[in-house]
Amino acid sequence: MAATPLTAKDRIAIGDLLARYAWALDTGDVDAFVACFTRTAVVIEEVFEEPDRWEGAASIRALAEHFRNVPNFPGRQHHVSQLLVEGRGSKCSARSFVFVTECRGEPPYIVRFAGYYEDQLVKSSGRWLFQQRLIRLWDGAVLSRFPGHTGKRTARKRPPELAVRKP
Repeated sequence: MAATPLTAKDRIAIGDLLARYAWALDTGDVDAFVACFTRTAVVIEEVFEEPDRWEGAASIRALAEHFRNVPNFPGRQHHVSQLLVEGRGSKCSARSFVFVTECRGEPPYIVRFAGYYEDQLVKSSGRWLFQQRLIRLWDGAVLSRFPGHTGKRTARKRPPELAVRKP
């Protein structure tokens, strides 16, 4: 028997999951952040020289606690758009654009990050959750169809305040 197609209700719930993630991260709500993931989830950030990988609930909690404690993190907002969802039944993949603004002091505000998410999602006990979140800059393979772009990722230098200590 084939898996059922995603419903409109599923798609709305998936959009809400992406919004809950951003709201939790940007307001320092560690418990709400962790609740967006399965217990065995993986977050991979391919942004800096060496990709970062957090596996499991304890590691994902440490990631959220790290950002909550970075002195210049308050005021950042993760904006997610252009959500594409594909899948059936209780599993799907999603891609979305993301950019991060820093809203501190008087405008104009700055853009701190422009990239995209590639997600693997599962529906568990009626809720959609991240099984894997891949965070990438808007470069590399996604631009490889353009002349002069090789598809190679350009890693950014990691700011010292974003060095994460893992458990």
